[in-house]
Amino acid sequence: MSRSIIVGGVAVGAVIIVVVVFAVVLAGRTPVESAQVSRADIREYVEEQGTTRLPREFEITMPFAARVDSILLKEGDPVGKGEIVAQLNRFDLDNDVAVAQAAVDRLTAAIAESGDKTVETTGYEQTQSYVESMDLTVQAADEQRRSAKKKLDVALNQLNRIKEAYEANPRSVTLDIFEQAELTHIEAEVSYTQTELIYNSLQAIQSATKLLPTAVMQYIARKDLTTAVREREQAEAQARLDMATVRRERGRLTSPVDGVVLHREIIDEQFLPAGQRLLTIGRLEEMEVEADILSQDVVDVDIGDGVELFGPTIGATPVLGTVKRIYPAGFTKISSLGVEQQRVRVIVTISSEHLQQLRDQQKLGVGYRVRVRIYTSQKSNAQVIPRSALFRSMAGVWQVFAIRDGVTSLQPVKVGLMNDESVEILEGLNPEDHVVLAPETTLEEGTRVTENIRGQD
Repeated sequence: MSRSIIVGGVAVGAVIIVVVVFAVVLAGRTPVESAQVSRADIREYVEEQGTTRLPREFEITMPFAARVDSILLKEGDPVGKGEIVAQLNRFDLDNDVAVAQAAVDRLTAAIAESGDKTVETTGYEQTQSYVESMDLTVQAADEQRRSAKKKLDVALNQLNRIKEAYEANPRSVTLDIFEQAELTHIEAEVSYTQTELIYNSLQAIQSATKLLPTAVMQYIARKDLTTAVREREQAEAQARLDMATVRRERGRLTSPVDGVVLHREIIDEQFLPAGQRLLTIGRLEEMEVEADILSQDVVDVDIGDGVELFGPTIGATPVLGTVKRIYPAGFTKISSLGVEQQRVRVIVTISSEHLQQLRDQQKLGVGYRVRVRIYTSQKSNAQVIPRSALFRSMAGVWQVFAIRDGVTSLQPVKVGLMNDESVEILEGLNPEDHVVLAPETTLEEGTRVTENIRGQD
């Protein structure tokens, strides 16, 4: 037998012996994955889904019911502060101003006409002259009446003397003289009666004439009242003109900020009611993230806490942010599993540099979903183990399976900071201990195990 055959046989026998021994040693052992207690930095955080949003959105709405022209801007178009983004029909607005201006001009002319009292003043002066003239006329008629009365008295006395003489001596007075005296008396009486009538008539006319100046002054006063009424009407017409002018200016709808068009509600020309939204404008430079955090988690969150934003919309490299605001009131939200949850809104800001980078590289916009991780506390050089090794007992106590001398030991532990990957161990484990990762429910204390240590081949 050759030497090579002998050596080969010895080698095969040695391998068989090793396999047999290894099988005997491992008989009754349970394979587990484990990790050693280590020292590392740990950060506790709250993680949720968030949505990008703008703190302010500027709605361009119809200031009043009117016809709006076609809107050419579309979503994503940039606009500058003061730039016209929509225009109400200019013809309608100009026509309203013209109508209001005509009303003001008409009332202005009417007030000027009412204020012109030249004719009335002349009439008043004329009536004064009429009154003075009538006074003199009445005075003259009175003198004529008195003169006629005296003539009547003289004629009556003359007639009476002739009668007495005739009755005493008919021959002393001729019949002609007697008849002439009677005729003279009759004429004097008729003349007096005429002058009396004229005097009385002139007195009546005088009374009416004295009312003329008063009537003219009353007309002037009434004209002043008419002017006052028209001045009020003019003020109202001026107010309508001012409003029409303001409406024409407001018909030029401008952007209040430098931003972009987020939404366009109206495209074609049409008549719309007041308050109808036309466009929504926002500043993407102010973009922030909104996340609804469970109320039991948000109690650990403070304003100023660091935040890490990640996910497909963010890209391969997470972006850092800061907690800006925590809403004081929570709300009820139904989860995807139909469970009622109390949540609180938290707002996260992104630095302008990172935000610009996201907008340029990822085309990040408003309403995009992101993952939000808010770091609530941290500790350096802490004693940590993987989070999967930790579980609660029936009594609610945190515990782990420690591996000591190849045997499992159920060990209660006191934990500190915790996240989805690691947990800080304050009490219960030694630095050289190993722990079982994700232990099976069938694993018991005192079980002999074979370790597959994480991080080792």
